[in-house]
Amino acid sequence: MAQRYIKYRHVTQYFFVFCAFFETLFRFSTFFCYLCAMIRDFQLRLLPQMAASDAEIRQHVADEGGLNIRDIRAQRILRRSIDARQRQIFVNLTVRVWVNEEPETEAFQRTDYPCVENRPSVVVVGAGPGGLFAALRLIELGLRPIVVERGKDVHERKRDIARISREHLVNPESNYSFGEGGAGAYSDGKLYTRSKKRGSVEKILNVFCQHGAQTSILADAHPHIGTDRLPRVIENIRNTILQAGGEVHFQTRMTDLLIEGDKVMGIVAEDVNGSVEFHGPVILATGHSARDVYRLLAARNIEIEAKGIAVGVRLEHPSQLIDQIQYHSREGRGRWLPAAEYSYVQQVRERGVYSFCMCPGGFVVPAATGPEQVVVNGMSPSNRGGKWSNSGMVVEMRPEDVLADEGDSLGMLRYQEELERLCWQQGGRRQTAPAQRMSDFVNGHLSYDLPASSYAPGLVSSPLHFWVPPFIAERLQEGFRVFGRKSHGFLTNEAVVIGVETRTSSPVRIIRNNETLQHVRLEGLYPCGEGAGYAGGIVSAAIDGERCAEACAEMMKGFSV
Repeated sequence: MAQRYIKYRHVTQYFFVFCAFFETLFRFSTFFCYLCAMIRDFQLRLLPQMAASDAEIRQHVADEGGLNIRDIRAQRILRRSIDARQRQIFVNLTVRVWVNEEPETEAFQRTDYPCVENRPSVVVVGAGPGGLFAALRLIELGLRPIVVERGKDVHERKRDIARISREHLVNPESNYSFGEGGAGAYSDGKLYTRSKKRGSVEKILNVFCQHGAQTSILADAHPHIGTDRLPRVIENIRNTILQAGGEVHFQTRMTDLLIEGDKVMGIVAEDVNGSVEFHGPVILATGHSARDVYRLLAARNIEIEAKGIAVGVRLEHPSQLIDQIQYHSREGRGRWLPAAEYSYVQQVRERGVYSFCMCPGGFVVPAATGPEQVVVNGMSPSNRGGKWSNSGMVVEMRPEDVLADEGDSLGMLRYQEELERLCWQQGGRRQTAPAQRMSDFVNGHLSYDLPASSYAPGLVSSPLHFWVPPFIAERLQEGFRVFGRKSHGFLTNEAVVIGVETRTSSPVRIIRNNETLQHVRLEGLYPCGEGAGYAGGIVSAAIDGERCAEACAEMMKGFSV
């Protein structure tokens, strides 16, 4: 009996030693895992179907990094681009993984906006990207923005925009260019820019995400919010301004500047109740279509100058055809790829001919801002799932190409107006747009019929090759021939050329000091964004808005950046 007790006692001792060993091993492994907790970035080159699967991405990361897949707690795509140069399409990814640790809660960085209800005021004229981001930055810097917008809020604009297609009526204060969000609100929300040296592109994208944009814009090579989603984002930005103590006034059009000596003290505006004044330094972010503002400045002898623009047409293809061309496949994009984009540029007789504002799976829209105008633009919803793809095809034009007197500050503006009026006449004096099949345009033939189109007000067959000014038409014809040789199938009568695309950028530059960003003569006036001639697109205008806000804060005593 005693021998059996001694035997089992030894077994029990061995058992406890065994348990202690594994407890030590467990603690060591836990400590080892803690030491191995890390964040790593991986560069992957995957087939499209693999890049569309989170599980496939995680497995490739584990294989490449020699990791246990169960140790990967989270992953996030930092960069995404498509390489379609060869027949086999690849997706390039930069992926960040968290190994044995949890990631931060959000994929974007938030900006804090303090209460500025009783702080000094700055008047921001225009609620496009330049004006809205100027207002947000002013709040960050402790200043109170008063945003004055001639158009309606982003949702009320929809009714007036619908009337353009349905009734061919253009409200001169509420249309695709005027109203909350500016021209970008209903023309796509493209966020790609080359203006990376002027400010932080990442900051702008993060602010968009904070206000409701999808976080994929932080990763995509050509980020895009989509016309269907952008209005809600813009409304959220407005709410941030209001909650911080700022003001936003719609249907309030600036009619004059309040000037004392060489200093701007505020603005005079017209709202539904009559004349009203707003006081403070002025950030002028009125967009490239506010022609009355340019005329006001010229009448007040405020220094402005004519600026080069690009003028041409909107070119629309079936989206499946563009997918087939760009992806080198009869199946087009297939299940795993997005609607294809393209970019073309060619020098023709010392002037650039290039694609502009490419909208895959999108729509051509009427962008006139007044009577007796036909202007076209493009937009895409977030899924880019439309039947057609379009882009502006434009020719570079310099003041010396058009003006007998290069000192004529409004000469390029008048050239735009004349071409838009001519287009309106050719379109039947309505918002129907003159159009021509692409090959017919290149070969100088009349199109006896036209293909189906996304342009809701309707198309009318017209010989654009004949009445569009030769400076533009002849260069477009040669450019199309070159693009057709580069991409077989691109030059086709399945595509339609729609006139005219004139609002690519401002025809006027409001001259400012490069260091202070104030007008060269008037203290307290900050010409801002695309309308002032210093930006091109949503992101670059937003960056310029932030810069103007910082310069204004620097100028105001007690508020330095």
